[in-house]
Amino acid sequence: MEELELADYRAAVARMYLEDTDLKDFRSRRDELFRSHPQSAIAAAERAGFTGLNYFPPNDDAIAVVPIRPADGEIDIDTGGEDGVVHYRRVGILETPFGELTLFWIAAYGGGLFLPVRDGTSGKGSFGGGRYLTDTVKGTHGRGVVPLADNRVRLDFNYLYNPSCAYDEAWLCPLAPSENWLSAPIEAGELLYH
Repeated sequence: MEELELADYRAAVARMYLEDTDLKDFRSRRDELFRSHPQSAIAAAERAGFTGLNYFPPNDDAIAVVPIRPADGEIDIDTGGEDGVVHYRRVGILETPFGELTLFWIAAYGGGLFLPVRDGTSGKGSFGGGRYLTDTVKGTHGRGVVPLADNRVRLDFNYLYNPSCAYDEAWLCPLAPSENWLSAPIEAGELLYH
């Protein structure tokens, strides 16, 4: 049953993000999940020959503890798919080494943090539509974006990942709104799949 497979996939993603592993092991486990799980974003016809995702080398300069200041307002992002327009509430502005980014809260059942980013590598090595640092609705907790005390957040851009639509045209996804477009390149995280 497809819904149970999807629930299993999301649980596997959450476990992978929450377990105490290093970046190398995390990437290896992610590759295996993409190769073997029936809900993988990799097209079924490509999975048998799938050898892994492409990544920038680990980059210590892509890890920072940054302040977050409050932000208000909402934004609607059209997923282009069956989810239609999704409403996002601005949680705060992150003052990153690469420029300011808005951290969003998905205003849907249960909600979740969402941080899409389009940077200077987008279309030049990484997916042109941008990448995600977290989408907690999908189980990506505790690695890319970690809330800390005193209005600070730990960001690790080594965990930037492509949205599902970067792997297969069958997927449609919300992309980074213009307020999260950075001109600076973030040479960390996942590269373009094809």
